[in-house]
Amino acid sequence: MHLGEFYMDGRWVKPTEPSFIDVINPATEEAICQIALGGAADVDAAVAAARKAFRTFSTTTREERIALLSRIKDGFEARSGDLARAVSEEMGAPMKFALSSQVASGPNQLGEMIRVLETFAFERPHGSTRIMHEAIGVCGLITPWNWPINQLICKVAPALAAGCTMVLKPSELSPLSALIIAEIMHDADVPAGVFNLVNGDGPTVGQRIASHPDVDMVSFTGSTRAGVLVAQAAAPTVKRVAQELGGKSPNILLPDTDFERSVTLGIARCFGNSGQSCSAATRMLVPRDRHDEVIEIAARVTKTYKTGSPEAGDTMLGPLVSQTQFDKVQALIRAGVDEGAILVAGGPGRPDGLNRGYYVRPTVFAGVENSMRIAREEIFGPVLAVLPYESIEQAIEIANDTPYGLNAYVQGADIARARQVAAALRAGSVHINYPPVDRSAPFGGYKQSGNGREWGEYGLLEFLETKAIVGFGEA
Repeated sequence: MHLGEFYMDGRWVKPTEPSFIDVINPATEEAICQIALGGAADVDAAVAAARKAFRTFSTTTREERIALLSRIKDGFEARSGDLARAVSEEMGAPMKFALSSQVASGPNQLGEMIRVLETFAFERPHGSTRIMHEAIGVCGLITPWNWPINQLICKVAPALAAGCTMVLKPSELSPLSALIIAEIMHDADVPAGVFNLVNGDGPTVGQRIASHPDVDMVSFTGSTRAGVLVAQAAAPTVKRVAQELGGKSPNILLPDTDFERSVTLGIARCFGNSGQSCSAATRMLVPRDRHDEVIEIAARVTKTYKTGSPEAGDTMLGPLVSQTQFDKVQALIRAGVDEGAILVAGGPGRPDGLNRGYYVRPTVFAGVENSMRIAREEIFGPVLAVLPYESIEQAIEIANDTPYGLNAYVQGADIARARQVAAALRAGSVHINYPPVDRSAPFGGYKQSGNGREWGEYGLLEFLETKAIVGFGEA
């Protein structure tokens, strides 16, 4: 692998000023390799390559871009084993989950973007005016460590579909899968300068990408704190900023739901990816008179979650990504205990038998009040807060009483009432009765969960400018 290099202008290049950082395997706490870190000069070179390539790539046809995305999709499927191994080693995902969910998200996103691109109207009449959608230009893409493939491809795919060029900075915690993706791009004959990758940290490479005067748009996924810094860096050049940030998603269990099913699947929606998902259903709101029943189900179900080595075939939850994340989650679990929440399962410390690695005990708190830290702060670990409510109106009020607004969930047998509750929730996506993934649906948030949308046609629109040619002629 090209651990000491960046991908720019269709080739692998050395950093301007060599600097390296360890990539840590969170299951062992040991370094598995070192990668090169870039600086402002490396970003400048990558942006220059992207700016030059934009002149020709933005004029490619729909058919040429569909063919390109199809070749990249084929490359993903050919390298799926390599990608799964990389994701498992760099961020601790169990191998089965890495292959079926983390890696599979790449070709799934590409397939959806190909479908969108086949019929998308880049031009349409509007009376005597012609509405045109054109590539926005050079895009800076800053992606996180928790879904390193999905969050990368749901930016790269629409950027390519729109005719944009790009500079990518993946997380320095999970850079290996991104390097493999750069190899896939090269093998798919992505034109030189269209896709560029510079590894580095946020304060150096991320800051330079966000503030660069020749970057026309920044698409960022990460914490709300970091998103604020990206927006501030981008503001002087008035570039477009699309952000997918934190979440504290409520899951309202209505009185007529099947509680065995709703609690069981709700825990899965919270614990998946070891709780390291911005859309995780981390606040379960239940009728007060069913609270004890929910506690019993939650305690029983949580015991079935096997935490262990990503290599083991029966592992359901791997480690958290880093020491920093481990310490944060441990502190919030202790805060839940100190603030008087009922510890139903789990608690502080590592699971029994795991003395090394950033492993966390899957934890459930009940009797939680919405003023507690575990109900207010994004934990990003396998920690569920169960909050009782007196009425559906109060449940909606509690659900909306958060600075976040990314996802929400509603469970109920009366679909009409479930729809009414969903309509009252201030969130970018609301899921009724745990539906399957819809990659054509817009993904993004309200409030401090960000702005802009990803996935499908809505994701493509983020990378396009809208032009009106007035007086073009009668339709």
